[in-house]
Amino acid sequence: QVQLVESGGGLVQPGESLRLSCTASGRSFSDMTMGWFRQAPGKEREFVGAISHGGVSTLYADSVKGRFTISRDNAKNTVYLQMNSLKPEDTAVYYCAARSVYYLSEYSKSPDKYDYWGQGTQVTVSS
Repeated sequence: QVQLVESGGGLVQPGESLRLSCTASGRSFSDMTMGWFRQAPGKEREFVGAISHGGVSTLYADSVKGRFTISRDNAKNTVYLQMNSLKPEDTAVYYCAARSVYYLSEYSKSPDKYDYWGQGTQVTVSS
């Protein structure tokens, strides 16, 4: 079992930045790819980005490419989502998820392929 706890959400103005963190406990964090997803009210959960087990490879949704960056610190069992130039349409509950594979693929974009989920953290972008 893996427990995931997100933190760092909040209310910011358009153009500002936030960094989300997700800390894992349980089985070996460094054996897993990590993903970030988000869900806005009335919408389906959507892929934001993912990072391979060693942090070498990343994958992003087109809507966040160039603005968001995923990184991980395996010594701290933590994955980060740095969000810059935030827009109102980025408003959502953000979830981190863990998948028991080493490397990224197109399956990394599908929430159904992830084994463990955090409880989510709210990000609101509004003036």
